[in-house]
Amino acid sequence: MDGEVDKRSALIVAMLSSFFTPFMASSVVVALPVISDEFSMDAVLLSWVATAYLLAAAMFLLPFGRIADIKGRKKVFLYGMAVFTSASVLCAVSPSSMFLIVFRFLQGFGSAMIFGTSVAIVTSAYPLQERGKALGLTVAIVYLGLSVGPFFGGFLTSTVGWRSIFLVPLPLSAIIFYVTIRKLRTDWAEAKGEPFDVAGSGIYALSLVGVVLGLSLLPGTDGLLLLVLGAVGVLVFAYWEMRTPSPVLNIPLFMRNRAFALSNLAALINYSATFAVTFLMSLYLQYVRDYNPAQAGAILVAQPVVMAIFSPVAGKLSDLMEPRMIASAGMAITAIGLVFMSLFTAQTDLLLIIGCLAFIGFGFALFSSPNTNAIMCSVEKKYYGIAAATVGTMRVLGQVLSLGIAALFLSVIVGSVELSHELADEFLDAFQISFIVFAAMCFLGVLPSLARGTVRGSSAP
Repeated sequence: MDGEVDKRSALIVAMLSSFFTPFMASSVVVALPVISDEFSMDAVLLSWVATAYLLAAAMFLLPFGRIADIKGRKKVFLYGMAVFTSASVLCAVSPSSMFLIVFRFLQGFGSAMIFGTSVAIVTSAYPLQERGKALGLTVAIVYLGLSVGPFFGGFLTSTVGWRSIFLVPLPLSAIIFYVTIRKLRTDWAEAKGEPFDVAGSGIYALSLVGVVLGLSLLPGTDGLLLLVLGAVGVLVFAYWEMRTPSPVLNIPLFMRNRAFALSNLAALINYSATFAVTFLMSLYLQYVRDYNPAQAGAILVAQPVVMAIFSPVAGKLSDLMEPRMIASAGMAITAIGLVFMSLFTAQTDLLLIIGCLAFIGFGFALFSSPNTNAIMCSVEKKYYGIAAATVGTMRVLGQVLSLGIAALFLSVIVGSVELSHELADEFLDAFQISFIVFAAMCFLGVLPSLARGTVRGSSAP
């Protein structure tokens, strides 16, 4: 009986928390032009409103995934909810762009605790034969949050103001706290008593800061130097992790587990090629096509609505057949959609824009939940927390890199100036080049997705 309660409660908690974080992310993207006007931010600084959140999540996902395995996933999840909710309120009252970016970083810190544990909680609560369906439902809710985010974010921005977006999670947070504390009986901690790798976590976090900050400062010398230092830090981190007795990231797991390694690589490439789509499309619709935030949000809904519809179907299919075939097809479809989007101009028909967004949404739905199922099925229970955190890390790292690539082209082509309708031609050049690069990355990503091997019904030793 407790097992059934845990299953239902775990799914409710995971689905609700998986809703409001993407809801907020997609809502904020639609509000960026209005935030830019209020705080007089240039294009590169504006990208940091989104990047700061993602950077913090990427820095702390792996450490908190490991801490959750040691201390208990329910406990870490609750702390994450408390931090995220508090940071949301602080974002709503931010007096300047710098304060907003700092509070967004704090939000990302809290979300690392949430995403480092929620997928692991669902995976722990559900048996192997039901896991794909449960993960598919969780992924579908992510896309539901992404779906309603642009529409309601645009509506709230146009009617109440952008600050109201950050207050939306508060009632959902109250429900999540109640269900987690009162209904979720188990606090899974299969690695209880093992030491935590503080030094490795520090090297990892600083390396990511170097890479992301370096990308944002390119093509300047400072940016190149930081990028090189960050890359060296990643190598030092890998060396350290292979020699420490209780690593925050199990490097040998990647080396001996082909399915786990290549599935994570496919996820990294996919997110790196797709996350900036909403960011660039929001700016395109408002600065090039002259739509208001509510109209832009309504158009952007097309992609995540299709994701929400087809993700549960793809998750269920991955319980019945080999996940790599479904995920690889999804990656290829996404790449084709990105090619079409690289051809957008100031006169592109609105129906074609909506169709391309929906097409990319379909490809991403086919990729995401089967790929997550493949990763979680490829490891034993002891590593569920770190595997879930790795899934999350690939996602957020990809999202950070995606925004970094977009910001790089904006910086080089548009420059460090405040975006305006007068710069529409320069923005379009950066927009088109970004999508060409994203499409090429996605086509290359099909290779590791296909090469991962068979994982259905197996679990790594």
